Order: sequence, then C-alpha cells, then structure tokens
Amino acid sequence: MAAPDKPKNEKTYILNATCKATKGIVAAVTSYLAENDCYICSLEQFDDESTERFFMRAVFKPEAAAPKLEELKDGFVDIAQQLDMSWNFFDPSLPVKTVIMVSKFDHCLDDLLYRRRKGDLNMEITAVVSNHQELRPMAEREGIRFVHLPVNKDNKAQQEARLVEIVAETQSELVILARYMQILSNELTAELAGKCINIHHSFLPGFKGAMPYHQAFERGVKQIGATAHYVTSDLDEGPIIDQVVTRVDHSFKPQELVRVGRDNECMALAAAVKCHIERRVFVDGNKTIVFQGS
Repeated sequence: MAAPDKPKNEKTYILNATCKATKGIVAAVTSYLAENDCYICSLEQFDDESTERFFMRAVFKPEAAAPKLEELKDGFVDIAQQLDMSWNFFDPSLPVKTVIMVSKFDHCLDDLLYRRRKGDLNMEITAVVSNHQELRPMAEREGIRFVHLPVNKDNKAQQEARLVEIVAETQSELVILARYMQILSNELTAELAGKCINIHHSFLPGFKGAMPYHQAFERGVKQIGATAHYVTSDLDEGPIIDQVVTRVDHSFKPQELVRVGRDNECMALAAAVKCHIERRVFVDGNKTIVFQGS
C-alpha cells in the first residue's frame, strides 16, 4: 500500500514592501521567494505616480525546502538594500497585541469585542484604557484588564506617559481610539504614529461639538458617515483607512441619525482595524494605500 501523502504546509506569511518606483522590483521579490521554495498565494502592488513610490503586499506559503522565516528575513536584506526598500515579514497567525481606549460610549468597544470573540479580528486585547469607569464591566466580563486613567488639565501629561508605559509593557503594536473623547498631545501622536486608529463621524469640520447629529438634522443632511484614520497631530485629519456612508432623508429624526451613525462608526472602525492587523495598509504621506484582495 502506498504511503499516504504528507499534509501540505498551510502556513502563510506576508511580505510588505515599499520603495521608490523603478523597474525590476517585482522580479527581484518574486524571484527571491521562488528561489527559496516559497509559493506566492497572492500579490498586490501599486505604483503611486504622484509620489513615485511603489507598494507591494505578497502572501506566500513556504514549501518543503523553504528556510525558516528568520532566515528568509536575513536573506532578503541585500535585495532591500539594493532597492532602498522599507519592508517587513509578518506571520498572520499571530494575534496583534492591541490597547483599546474608550470614554463612555460603548458601541465601538462592544462591536470590537464581539468580532474578536467570533474570530473576525485576530487581535489580543492587552488592556482597555479609559478616562471613565462606565465600561469597566464590559471589559472585565471578557477577562480583559481595565485601566482607569482619569484625565484633567493638570494630569494629562502624566496620564499620557502612563499610557505609553502600558503600551510598552504589554508589547502592544496597535492602539484603537474606540470613541475616546480626549484630544491626544502632539508628543503622544508622534509616539503612536502609524499604530493608532481613531473613529469619528464624517460631519467634521462642518458640525462640531457635542451634538453633531442634531446639527445635521437642522441642516437637513442627506447622507451621514464615519471615518477611521490614523491619528496625527492634525486633529481628525490623519491618513484615512476606511469610510462608511449611509443615505438618509427628511424622515430621519435626530435620534435615528444617531442610531445610523453608531452603526457607521462600528463598521468603519472594524474594517480599518481588520485591514491594519492583516497588514493591508501602507501610509503614503497623508493618505493610505489599502489592499483589499485576498
């Protein structure tokens, strides 16, 4: 009787790379992976003519003779140096360590917890940090550490320093502002550059303040939305990852607009977080390239 076939290696890795656009980039990367017995499952690329930058995301599977991931990284250094390339290899099976920051609104946190519980978001929530106590039960019923950091004008710098300590001690690589109603300092946004995602309604800058949906109702808006973006020192103006828009009409009262807005915020934030943890997002100045393929 013939011996049964060995099970195929289903392990996959991701290579993200960006460099100045020039000829030979795809050939160099794909040849390297093929020569090291790696099968490319998907390959996405984009040449931004406005910035002359090239972006690539390759998902590949190591075959029988492929070296270990660390050896692949070591061997790729020469190619990256020749192309002056920024790059990284990722193991998508490893959950992304994440800190979530909240205030009193619970819908975005609740949605993220549900999606993580169902396996839609491969992240390990290392802590929920809040300037209020209201959402402590929601975090702790999931067995997640809750950290209360009340903020006022006198202790803001101290509390932000404590947040940086929490991110470092938990080795978290992503911070999510899930309706965290505090403005971060320039120093903190610089510290978290490219790894902090915020969500807000898309009425800005037109309708500011505590009741934007009521202002929208008074103006008779016909569509409302939500924007998820990376945090920068420019308030609510960082590189956009995802947006959701819903059409409404004259029959929508303020509370109905608020309800639709909550849904939009949850969907946009979840989509942005998913793209980030699946290594689909590249920051290109004040905009992003987001690969949506397999």
